[in-house]
Amino acid sequence: MINKKVNSVQHALQGIESGMTIMLGGFGLCGIPENSIAELVIKEVTNLTCISNNAGVDDFGLGLLLRKRQIKKMISSYVGENAEFERQMLSGELEVELTPQGTLAEKCRAAQAGIPAFFTPAGYGTEVANGKESREFNGKMHLLEEAYKADFAIVKAWKGDEAGNLIFKGTARNFNAPMAGAAKITIAEVEHLLPAGSLDPNEIHIPGILIQRIFQGKTFEKRIEQRTVRKK
Repeated sequence: MINKKVNSVQHALQGIESGMTIMLGGFGLCGIPENSIAELVIKEVTNLTCISNNAGVDDFGLGLLLRKRQIKKMISSYVGENAEFERQMLSGELEVELTPQGTLAEKCRAAQAGIPAFFTPAGYGTEVANGKESREFNGKMHLLEEAYKADFAIVKAWKGDEAGNLIFKGTARNFNAPMAGAAKITIAEVEHLLPAGSLDPNEIHIPGILIQRIFQGKTFEKRIEQRTVRKK
């Protein structure tokens, strides 16, 4: 029986070194691999290039790595609600590559599928197009976007089994699904880790073949990014 379980986050993150490129799943504060991010802070790896939809908030998620100056470059779609991110970007301390959200997702999915590049109309005629090949399809201009190349992908799932099969819960699937298998090594952090064969095959979102290491996280805060209540 295939067993990809590792006993701790420390074992899961072995091999991650300074200067590497890392994909991290999540959208806002939903579905982020928070145990893994906390361990990266402890490991004190630096000069990281992080591919993620956004950079968390000042005191949570990737914001913790930013606060410790461990990230050299952020490749993101949305960078709001993080004052430290804004400060580092405006001061020139942090390199930022803004990418249309759909393009970011497809660059991950292309890497997952082994597709080196694809054409998309998103970004044509804007700064996003600088230095990129363009081509017309059906009367509309498209940009050539290359798939991401990452050393590690770290994803967060609700349930997983020891063979690496994953089930996400609700919108926490987000960027976790296309990032699984999109790097040389994919690490899955899960809330519930079960023996291989325990999951209903019809409910599995990501097959274990895309996962190299899986571990059960210890704590999950599950913060709400924006709490809104109705006025009386």
